[in-house]
Amino acid sequence: MSNQHTPIYQAKRIWSTRCALGMRAFGAAEGGGVAIMAALLMPVLVLGMGLGVETGYQYMTQRNLQNAADLAAHAGGVRLRAGDSKAAILAAAMHVAKESGFVLAKGTFTLNTPPTSGPSSGNARSVEVLLTKNQPRFFSAIINTAPIRIRARAVAKVTSTGSAACVLALSPTIPRAVSVSGSTNVSLLGCDVASDSNASDAFWMANSSSKLATDCVFSVGGAISSSNLLLAKCLAPKENQPVVRDPYADVAEPTINIPCAINLSLPVFIPTYVLPSGVLAMRICGGLDIKHQVVFKPGLYIIDGGDLTLNGNGTATDAGLTVQGATFFLTGTSTLKLNGNGSLNLQAPTSGPYSGILIFGSRSQTGLTHAIRGNTGSTTQGAIYVPTSAISFSGNSSTTNGCTQIIGLTVEFTGNSTLRSSCTTANARPIETNVVVRITE
Repeated sequence: MSNQHTPIYQAKRIWSTRCALGMRAFGAAEGGGVAIMAALLMPVLVLGMGLGVETGYQYMTQRNLQNAADLAAHAGGVRLRAGDSKAAILAAAMHVAKESGFVLAKGTFTLNTPPTSGPSSGNARSVEVLLTKNQPRFFSAIINTAPIRIRARAVAKVTSTGSAACVLALSPTIPRAVSVSGSTNVSLLGCDVASDSNASDAFWMANSSSKLATDCVFSVGGAISSSNLLLAKCLAPKENQPVVRDPYADVAEPTINIPCAINLSLPVFIPTYVLPSGVLAMRICGGLDIKHQVVFKPGLYIIDGGDLTLNGNGTATDAGLTVQGATFFLTGTSTLKLNGNGSLNLQAPTSGPYSGILIFGSRSQTGLTHAIRGNTGSTTQGAIYVPTSAISFSGNSSTTNGCTQIIGLTVEFTGNSTLRSSCTTANARPIETNVVVRITE
């Protein structure tokens, strides 16, 4: 009997045939193929989706970090515009960055002024902020477990619009820091008026008989004016403005421990002592009262303990004052008094540490008033800079030629005064108004 006809053989054959048919049917079934492919590709799909979500999250984190850098740099630029110290600039920028969601413990904060990289590198009117953040990985940790370092950089630049003031009151709080009163008729040619006081009447001109013509008025606080305020470049006084920077805030006061000059009855003054800065200086103790024609040669004249006074009622040939590139430094209780009909030809230095400064009042002076009175016909090139004292213009003061800058704690006009601010030839630093801060990088 052949093995092909045995029951066992027949059973094996039937089983093999059924298995082959079953496998063939399974392999041909579309539903089975999809299941296999889904099972094989599911981990890859999940990983890809996870990496996509993680990439989007990292991008969002980077944008948030960039936003914090932009805001921090702008805050630093605002403080730079106001003339604050680097420490104050850093504090303002750091505070804004934290308020914008930046956590210092999870990254680094760097502020550079001037910037150390990019197109603004070395620009003293710019602030650079660099932020980093260590961001933990999620799905990408399968490849690398080290955190991702996200970086952001922003640069804010203080940009001048070209407008400048010839009158600036530096007091941050005093009411009527700039006042125009009485029968005053003030003409400020080609320049603005600025008050850094936050008082509601920081600029005050309520008297209907007062007249003031200027380009524009800028006030940190408020402004009270009348119809006699004539503005050439704005429609109304600009209130709630940023602080106007003191252009001479970084100028160091001179050393005054040199001997006092003995002979003050000289037709020509020539300083001979050399200060550490290299400037030639003369110290005049007890004040100086000019009643005849006098010439001051270039240098620094320290008026210690008395007033610098011009009392003249003659003409330029027999009474007056000629200053040929010199600076007067007022210290102690010294004040400036320009009186009578004397003729003044005043020229500040155009180079050196006191370039552009004609009168420099010590920052230690308080409670003093520097006065310009009478019919003083003047040619003035330079700044009258008394940052902690008051300045009063009364009578018919006129400085119609050249560049005149008036910078004091407060400034008062009570007479007919004319000032001009065309300071490019005098090397005086501009009193910049309407300055803007922009993110440039």
